[in-house]
Amino acid sequence: MMSDLPLDQVRTLLAVVDEQSFDAAAAVLHVTPSAVSQRIKALEQRTGRVLLLRTKPISLTASGQVLIRFARSLAQLEQDAVSELGLDSSTRTLSIAVNADSLATWFLPSLSGVPASLSLAFDLQREDQDHTAALLREGLVMAAVTASPQPVQGCTSTRLGRMRYRAMASPAFIARWLTSPLPTSLPAAPVIMFDRKDDLQDRFLRSLTRRRTFTPVRHHIPASESFVEAVAAGLGWGMIPELQAAPRGDALADLAPDRPLDVPLHWQQWKLDSPALATVANAVAAGAGKALR
Repeated sequence: MMSDLPLDQVRTLLAVVDEQSFDAAAAVLHVTPSAVSQRIKALEQRTGRVLLLRTKPISLTASGQVLIRFARSLAQLEQDAVSELGLDSSTRTLSIAVNADSLATWFLPSLSGVPASLSLAFDLQREDQDHTAALLREGLVMAAVTASPQPVQGCTSTRLGRMRYRAMASPAFIARWLTSPLPTSLPAAPVIMFDRKDDLQDRFLRSLTRRRTFTPVRHHIPASESFVEAVAAGLGWGMIPELQAAPRGDALADLAPDRPLDVPLHWQQWKLDSPALATVANAVAAGAGKALR
């Protein structure tokens, strides 16, 4: 049972995962690397399961994911209790997974609505909206902006709104590559992809042509602002959030004004009675309400 687990060993597991090495965890915990190793081995012996894969970077087994969720929940509840009792004014860290386009547009202004009196430090992990839920499942974050409405086990899910994307290109790119009807010319034109998890452009092409297509020239630019810059520079076409396209004016043209692509976004968080987490959730929901559809 969780109550039978030595808390120093559980906290050590959390430190190793967060710091990504035994040496760094030892520095944070003010013990020797040998002590860290011994605690992890003792915890694995106590549970009868391998918890960590000693790889680079360190990764968790399925059993390790269960324990790390417990450890992170315990740490947050402890921080909340200490804060409410007025016993400590130290900074608390809240880990959140968020997709790059939200991070580049509406998410950071939302966090500015969190009162400074909470002394929260945000540890933001950038991940595709279709994959942020996996970080929740693995216990690496406590909350996430995700495309998945189905709550991860032990989490709640709240709809935030829809981020609208439009197929955009520069006027010069259109003049060079898109001189024939869009269903014919667009699949053959260079395209900008965020990374290899990004399927928005392919989804748009499928909706346009009603068949699977393969664009021969695919540029991968894994930074939201640079992605928009690349499209504006004529390197290729791409799906850009309305929130980023609007300020560009005539530098970007909408290839299919009647075919926007909407991505529903949800806020998932662990089921914790945590005032700090609830305050952040409210701030995120308020920011999304102003920015998203």
